[in-house]
Amino acid sequence: MPRFDAVLFDLDGVLADTAHIHFAAWRRLGEELGIHLEPAFEEKLKGVDRMGSLELILAHGRVERTAEEKRVLAERKNGYYTAAVAEQTPDDLLPGARRVLEEVRAAGLKIALASASRNAPPLLQQLGIAPLIDAIADPAAVKAPKPAPDLFLEAARLVGAVPERCLGIEDSVAGIISIKDAGMVAVGIGDPTVLTRADYVVPTTEQFHIGDFL
Repeated sequence: MPRFDAVLFDLDGVLADTAHIHFAAWRRLGEELGIHLEPAFEEKLKGVDRMGSLELILAHGRVERTAEEKRVLAERKNGYYTAAVAEQTPDDLLPGARRVLEEVRAAGLKIALASASRNAPPLLQQLGIAPLIDAIADPAAVKAPKPAPDLFLEAARLVGAVPERCLGIEDSVAGIISIKDAGMVAVGIGDPTVLTRADYVVPTTEQFHIGDFL
């Protein structure tokens, strides 16, 4: 019997290289507010939801805004992002991403997406992988964003899998914490010296093979 019933994927940095699109949108918004974001700041936004990212950026620039002004700013950034996402194609998938999804399905496991991005459904269509995903956890439907476990627990629920029989795949520290606190096995994509709480770490999505974990 396989160790797992489902594999739960993050999107940005795991299946598609869309983190740079998010950051470009945030940098554009930041410049409009007089806040310059160095490239290194992108790491701080990994795995963080939209409002959480905005709060980090405003704090970085020591800029204060009302709750309503923050809502408007977040929507403006999202407009920049969605315009860029509309230009994405299957060529923008990370190397190995489609093969990984196909291998997981061939192994008889369910696939769910646990992404902080509220734009995930249209992006999956643009990337041509929507038919390979069984369920998408809605970040707006859970109480707390990553690093809380809520989103991964919701993804597991949607595919009818108990947490201890789920394998979560993430590229951010916040995402790995979310997976572990959900009681799941965590695979990190990236640097093992950064993703220290992951049970396993592989350098890139292309080097992940589900057969190594069954």
